[in-house]
Amino acid sequence: MPSSRSARPGLTAAVALTAATVLTLAGCGSEDSGGKAAAKAGGGSEGRTVTDATGAEVETPAQPKKVVTLSENDLDSALALGVKPVGLSAGRGQKGAPEYLGDDAKGIPVVGAVTGPDIEKVVRARPDLILAGQIADKQVLSQLREIAPTVVTAGKGKTWKDSFTLAGEALNKSDEAKSFLADYDRRVDEVKEAIGDRAGSSVSVARYSARGTAVMQQGVFISDVLKDLGFERPGIQNDRGEGHSTPVGDEDIEQIDGDWLFIGTLASTGKDADLFEELKKKPAYRQVGAVEKGNVTEIDGSMWTSVGGARASMKVLDDIEKAMAE
Repeated sequence: MPSSRSARPGLTAAVALTAATVLTLAGCGSEDSGGKAAAKAGGGSEGRTVTDATGAEVETPAQPKKVVTLSENDLDSALALGVKPVGLSAGRGQKGAPEYLGDDAKGIPVVGAVTGPDIEKVVRARPDLILAGQIADKQVLSQLREIAPTVVTAGKGKTWKDSFTLAGEALNKSDEAKSFLADYDRRVDEVKEAIGDRAGSSVSVARYSARGTAVMQQGVFISDVLKDLGFERPGIQNDRGEGHSTPVGDEDIEQIDGDWLFIGTLASTGKDADLFEELKKKPAYRQVGAVEKGNVTEIDGSMWTSVGGARASMKVLDDIEKAMAE
């Protein structure tokens, strides 16, 4: 029910009552749209002003203690920076956190889904800071900002590095974020050296589900990682897509072809995983050049073909090195 609750104009009476209770317990007075009073109370000292991805100035706690993350990349960013959230939105195709985050994300209550947050559950988490991913709905943002300072970390034209850096600012972990990105750059250089001449190869990334095959185009995190490594991309994967992924039919299966193919599903078990086994038996798939050459790696789609983030990028580099190192 997260999307239907989020779409209502203003808070429901129950949510408003719960939110008021939370703010009272936190010692907050009146709130402005940026959540300044909540920021000061939650941080235990004077807050800091962060300009989020929408250009809004948000006063955040000096030291956030109870963070809610409403996107996969925000959850990834928080964990990469040593912060375990008190609430998360389930990953794409997941019941909870993406599988690749493992034990670090276990036990965190789910307060929403890809479709949007469940406002009542967010309130019950009693956050002092909300990282809102790329939520653009003004009504939803207004509701969230009545609960706690809310920072939109992602948006059109923003890379995973931009979102990670902004999350670092909001969490007062900018130094740690810079250090992580420096480590990422060093790891990119290591992988380039390990794969040698294959760094100039054409690499395809695809996901399979009950809806069929989809490819990852430009403008998503995995394409940025591949670009950092100097890879080419086949067909429409060179173009910016309208959505997060682009479906291709069996008649266009060549769109997934390249020197190397990385393909998988959002979950390691279940219907999509079973369907993927059927795909591998289809003549059209078996005639793909990368398949014929044996240059196919099965991937964790929840990591490679979703929103991704800092830790996902590091793990992708490990997968590429393992698959392609000379």
